[in-house]
Amino acid sequence: MPKEDHVALNIRVSGIVQGVGFRPFIHRLASRYRLAGYVRNMGGSEVEIRVEGNNSSISSFLKALLDEKPPPARLEEVLIEFTQPDNIEGFSILPSAKEAELYSMIPPDFSICDHCLAEIYDSNDRHYRYAFNSCAWCGPRFSMMRDVPYDREKTSMIEFKLCEDCEREYKDRENLRRFHAQGISCPNCGPKLWMEGSDGEKVESEDPVRDAARLLDEGKILAIRGLGGYHIACLATDDDVVRKLRERKRRPSKPFALMALNVEVAERYAVVSEMARNLLTSPERPIVLMPSKEGISELVAPGLDLIGIMLPYTALHHMLLSEVRDKILIMTSGNEHNKPMCTSVECARERLSPIVDYFLHHNREIVNRVDDSVVRLTGSRVTMLRRGRGYAPMWIRLPSTLSKPVIAFGAELQNAGAVAFKDKAVLTQFIGDTDELENLEFLDRMLKFFSNVYRIEPSEAIIVADMHKGYSSRRLAESWALAHGSSFIEVQHHHAHICSVMVEERVDPSRRVLGIAVDGLGMGDDGTLWGGEVMIASFSDYERVGHLRPQPMPGGDRATIYPVRMLIGILSTFMSDDEILDLLRRRDLLKGLPKGEREARISLAQARGSCPMISSLGRVLDAISSLLGICLERTYEGEPAMKLEAAARGSLLRMEPPEIRGSVIDTSEFIERLLGAEGRKEDLAYTSIYLLGYSLGELVSRYLNRSDYDSVFVSGGAAVNSILIKGIEDSLKEFKVKVKLNSMVPAGDGGIALGQVASMLWRDLDEIAN
Repeated sequence: MPKEDHVALNIRVSGIVQGVGFRPFIHRLASRYRLAGYVRNMGGSEVEIRVEGNNSSISSFLKALLDEKPPPARLEEVLIEFTQPDNIEGFSILPSAKEAELYSMIPPDFSICDHCLAEIYDSNDRHYRYAFNSCAWCGPRFSMMRDVPYDREKTSMIEFKLCEDCEREYKDRENLRRFHAQGISCPNCGPKLWMEGSDGEKVESEDPVRDAARLLDEGKILAIRGLGGYHIACLATDDDVVRKLRERKRRPSKPFALMALNVEVAERYAVVSEMARNLLTSPERPIVLMPSKEGISELVAPGLDLIGIMLPYTALHHMLLSEVRDKILIMTSGNEHNKPMCTSVECARERLSPIVDYFLHHNREIVNRVDDSVVRLTGSRVTMLRRGRGYAPMWIRLPSTLSKPVIAFGAELQNAGAVAFKDKAVLTQFIGDTDELENLEFLDRMLKFFSNVYRIEPSEAIIVADMHKGYSSRRLAESWALAHGSSFIEVQHHHAHICSVMVEERVDPSRRVLGIAVDGLGMGDDGTLWGGEVMIASFSDYERVGHLRPQPMPGGDRATIYPVRMLIGILSTFMSDDEILDLLRRRDLLKGLPKGEREARISLAQARGSCPMISSLGRVLDAISSLLGICLERTYEGEPAMKLEAAARGSLLRMEPPEIRGSVIDTSEFIERLLGAEGRKEDLAYTSIYLLGYSLGELVSRYLNRSDYDSVFVSGGAAVNSILIKGIEDSLKEFKVKVKLNSMVPAGDGGIALGQVASMLWRDLDEIAN
């Protein structure tokens, strides 16, 4: 007969609880408190626990479960059910089960912990100089996962059978970091490094990391297979080396990411604030954009005042950085021009051989490509530019529950997709530009992967896509809906932007908010292109209550590449052809058009004839950037506006903000006044950005006078511009409202999928069915 105080609990725990040493942790706790039962992984990435024992021991167990969990673990739900004791003996870790009652997060990749780092530099440790050292608290997870639950046989580590030493650690319940840790290995049984020349010939090396560092110091360019893909590495302080990389990679001016050995090295080359330091050293280890100092080649980030630095997040990276002379390297994505980052040895050989001199390969398969995450500070707030390693695929909680699962396909450039169920949205890692076929296929593969993991049947889900019918991602969404007979809903681009911030701020779905969406372009529901919008929105609907003046966009997409075309379109609204051509000649702007004056005349004819109309803030900033001679050609997404912000290190001129006519901000009138303004280029750049932000705030303020709005929600690619946000905030000071920005997802199109998911909250079910 069981004792009177003998009780039993069934416990389900969700969150980040697989792949973080959680089952061994539970085993140790149960042993400490002499409890019987078991623990096992379940098919929804959750963990099931059964414990039996006296009341006092179980109470202590539950408290320790919450207080002492492994560092990377994250508990979202702990469901406890009292049940009848079975009088079982002992406590065991059972094989994983396929059933799923709760769902948990797939663990992201974790940066190397201090314990593993110490081991690789300890000559007496058997992990000494082991490039793949990891434990239950750190190392790859998502990048090597094929399926859930997180067990070794469902990862690329299945190829590496544990040696006797690793097997002993794996079975040792007293080994805090390696007991039942699925990804562990050592130099005897784990992945191996080797070097090749760009011709494919193997380079004999007893220590590939040291030899790679020597070659880098000699000015060579290397492709290095890392955690989520290949990097291309070279010296960051040598103009000739950086110039050679730019020529080979056909990347004329897009900034390169850097990797520094530690914060002290980063501080030699960048202004590292306390907030930036915390980001650099966080477990996520993102690339952090910071003001640059001297010492780094100006060719690393030409025309920009910020450089992106990350710290090493694997043993391989840390050893490499400790060996090179500068303790800092360019560490940029290993991809061919306009192609996704290589993950396989075969891809690297085929595509990177013309770019690099040598390869540093390893033989652990990268199952899921994961790019480095990128963050910056917008004023004093952290904003995300790219969500990848360290953050993806952690889910984001919705402020309400969805009526049906959702599969969202995002936008087009710098894209990410999402799946969502109940009150959770799971964004894919950064996908890239889906007008590139391989990235589109990657989006398709990752949405299938997440739909499978979270048991989402596409035929029972709502398929959501952008309103723009020309987007490849939308066409993919339509093909899914057709193949599965799914409901298909299109969501307006800028409404999705605002919804993404509303999710982060957990806005009640019954509320309406004031929002500003500022970006390059998105299809409006009137058939024109939008990008500078003021909206009153709920999750399920919106009203466009203000916007920038629609401007001619001569040549359509060509005007996004050559911003002088956009400038011509705006000038055509208040100047004659001869006046415009004279201005272009005097300011030497015809060189910004491949066909010179002939193209300018064609652009004028298009502007006065038939061409797309666009209300985009991004395109206005592009036009101003070209007008001031700062950037005449876009070679990467956002370049003209980014360089305008970088140049804007002057002071505010005595200019009035753009005039607001009705509900429209007149950007033509503003640029006409800007032409006659006197001041340094730096002052004009600062003034332009600030006053455009200020005018958006003024337009919003009209609705604050007659409502109880306490916040303004700002999103879109331009919402990371510190000067623009300052202008908006300054114009709203007297109203004491808060300006809310994205921080968990990119403000740009990488966050659109979250907004698309959120727009299904409280959506009329009859509308969805139809």
